[in-house]
Amino acid sequence: MISRRYLPSMPSLLALEAVDRLGSASAAAAELHLTQGAISRQLQVLEGQLGLSLIIRDKQRLRLTPAAQDYCREIRRALQALSQASLTLRANPNGGTLNLAILPAFGMHWLAPRLAGFAAQHPEVTVNLSTRLQPFDFATSHFDAAIHYGRQDWPGVAYLPLMAEELLAVAAPGLLKTPIASANDILSYPLLQLESRTGDWGRWLAHHDLPGQRPPAMLFDQFATMTQGAIHGLGIALLPLYLITRELAENRLTAAFGPAIPSLGSYYLVWPKDAAPRAPLTAFRTWITAERDA
Repeated sequence: MISRRYLPSMPSLLALEAVDRLGSASAAAAELHLTQGAISRQLQVLEGQLGLSLIIRDKQRLRLTPAAQDYCREIRRALQALSQASLTLRANPNGGTLNLAILPAFGMHWLAPRLAGFAAQHPEVTVNLSTRLQPFDFATSHFDAAIHYGRQDWPGVAYLPLMAEELLAVAAPGLLKTPIASANDILSYPLLQLESRTGDWGRWLAHHDLPGQRPPAMLFDQFATMTQGAIHGLGIALLPLYLITRELAENRLTAAFGPAIPSLGSYYLVWPKDAAPRAPLTAFRTWITAERDA
């Protein structure tokens, strides 16, 4: 239950936030379409309700006390959350919303082609997708769930395994003038790797009985750009097999040496372990489990 004793009015909170950001009552008044006197009254009402001084009045400029600045940061986060909730409601007034953080490559190649099926089964749910490359704190974000690559090492979440990953060493056919005879010969070519997976080539070499190596490689932040780099002959890349089936079939990429090897991690759907269940997420988990098992 929310205590109303210390729950200020929205006009008072908006006035304080604007003064903190803009530095004067006149600027805050102009932004909020109020008079300067109205801004001052809202600040006085807020100080009276809280029993604290929030404002340092320095000639024509207003500054918040250090404690009030911390308070205002929390207010700003709350106002942003309210704004996001209102946008969500307007986008889908008759149903629920699922805010999903995705990995770019997995989202584009595996999830996106299937999402129309979820939309057909659950027209009442609006799915909002945003890219996140690293784990984050669900408590300070607006996401309901996320697609995670790696191990089960994200604290405070529940896991639904989606797919294992295999990596294949590939290159543009024009780069490989002669067949590579051994895994060690890979080291005579320029190598490409993902900046978030700088140990992949070392693991690939260890898989081929060449342990303890960490060869230099050109770095890319996403698989999409690394794939294009390999296609255009920049070097040999280790790429997830599910991402490059078309490129291999169309001979834009070819296997450089050996079969695909198991990747270090897998893909998971994760969500806050202790969060109350919401119908949109429950429906999405049921649907994506069926897609995984199809």
